[in-house]
Amino acid sequence: MAATLILGGCTVQSELVEGTSATVALTHPFTSINPNTSYGSSVPTNGSIFAATNSSFNDYNEVPELVKDASFGSYEVVSENPLTVKYTIAEGVRWSDGIPVDAADMLLAWAANSRVLNDPDAEASQHTDPQTGEFSDDFPEDYVYFDGFTGNGLQLVTSTPVIGDDGTSLTLAYDEYFPDWELVFEVGMPAHVVAGHALDREDSKAAKAALIEAIEGNDRESLAAISRFWNSGFNFQAMPENHDILVSNGPYTVTAIDPEGEVTLTANPYYRGAHSPAIEKIDIRFIADPLQAVHALGEGTIDVVAPQGTADVAESLSALDQVTIQSGLDGAWERLDLQMEQGRNGVFTDPRVREAFLKVVPRQEILQRLVRPVDASAQLRSSHVFMPDTVAYTESVAENGSASFRKVDVSAAEALLAKAGVVSPEVCVLFDPANPRRVTEFQLLRESAAHAGFRVTDCSSPDWNNLLGNPGVYDAALYALQTTNLAVSAVAASFSSSSTINNHNRYANADVDALLASLNHPVDDAGRVRALAEIDALVWADFAGVPLYQYPRILASNRTLEGVERSPLAPTALWNPWRWKPSSGT
Repeated sequence: MAATLILGGCTVQSELVEGTSATVALTHPFTSINPNTSYGSSVPTNGSIFAATNSSFNDYNEVPELVKDASFGSYEVVSENPLTVKYTIAEGVRWSDGIPVDAADMLLAWAANSRVLNDPDAEASQHTDPQTGEFSDDFPEDYVYFDGFTGNGLQLVTSTPVIGDDGTSLTLAYDEYFPDWELVFEVGMPAHVVAGHALDREDSKAAKAALIEAIEGNDRESLAAISRFWNSGFNFQAMPENHDILVSNGPYTVTAIDPEGEVTLTANPYYRGAHSPAIEKIDIRFIADPLQAVHALGEGTIDVVAPQGTADVAESLSALDQVTIQSGLDGAWERLDLQMEQGRNGVFTDPRVREAFLKVVPRQEILQRLVRPVDASAQLRSSHVFMPDTVAYTESVAENGSASFRKVDVSAAEALLAKAGVVSPEVCVLFDPANPRRVTEFQLLRESAAHAGFRVTDCSSPDWNNLLGNPGVYDAALYALQTTNLAVSAVAASFSSSSTINNHNRYANADVDALLASLNHPVDDAGRVRALAEIDALVWADFAGVPLYQYPRILASNRTLEGVERSPLAPTALWNPWRWKPSSGT
């Protein structure tokens, strides 16, 4: 019977077409199978491979809309006061080594990504290798420090979650309501692997039991070892000695890592979910130069590429035969922020000067020069809050006041400066001097603003990212924000007066704070959209800055593959490889 069960568990899904393979080009080399640490999250490829090899309770599709995966598990709100959510793993869900996914894995995910159990005085930054970004060998062995970063809201679950249903469910109770609770919890690293290595337990059941006991009993010595392995045990750039580190619970699993620059994914024999793949093997090659990746696609050595959208890339792709090209919006969007307080020259403390400057931002020319050569249908982004191509965006833009800044209006800007009694104000702009797109934006902005009397000067710096928000350094900044989900908390991160995340210009409006606070209570979708639309209009009325455009995204694939689709929020080319299949007649 045991032999029969093992063989039955290893039978490959009926959807699989044996012998099929596809090759994908990604930009950055793989460094970690755990994308939830600060080190693992620094390389986009890590998140892409994790998405292809692991399942989640929900994920965004190509629309984008949040879609639940009932074949992996389910979740339900069992109480709204306090907010209490129960997660249950579906029957038969296993890791790629055959071990069941259960509450121990979820409990580890909570401990790692909430950081609730961390030592309050742990200073991890002092023990980080500046060359690699990894924790150094001198990291104290008695530190309890989980380096998880996905707990944007999960940190509100301060009491230990409760295991139920014979170890298949976990119930989380939030200290206060969190509107984006659906987006903060997923099963990450396998508990039996982490505890097995950290606590020296060979048996998977014993390892899981030891992990549960350590977390529920607050065993600091065991937790220190568990956190240390969770942080660093999944970092590698060649095939690890212990292959158990590679186990996953999604449609694919990592089966080979070539230090010369290739990772191989193979269909997970234990996967029984809704994302059963047809392609048996996916080879991932790392090509930093987007034009080189396009050339490889044309030669047939690469089947799928998602290069950075530039005019050169679009032109090169259009010359290829037997290639399907998809273009559209990316999750990242470009913006210009004004330092409302504590700017380098102090020019934007007066709202009339801020409004005047926004009147001369050449948004249409920037769009025409930088985006439309890649996507001819591209439009200005005209909302601080909503993503384009959604109903909420269209409705908000019609009312939020953005129409006043659609075109350059030099005479209006001159009149506003005259009312403010300001002559030839200097605006020093921070941007990345190594980014050709930003350099062009700066040049176009300087030329346009000069017509109204502004003197736009160069505050660019290679360290621009670390200078964002620093007092007295610059007056305006050109940079991008990456949208990875449609969370309310992302809006709060940019516009709450108490935010230190993306509120680089110290934006503060009591009405905006009140609207954000109203969303920290249960509210229906219509009410949420109304509140966010009001915030959008208030930010425009305060002249805090201006959105410029959504980044263009290109996805190109060999026509021998069907099902390759572009998604604005998902991780590049690998968000849906389970939909790929050989084209008819190939």
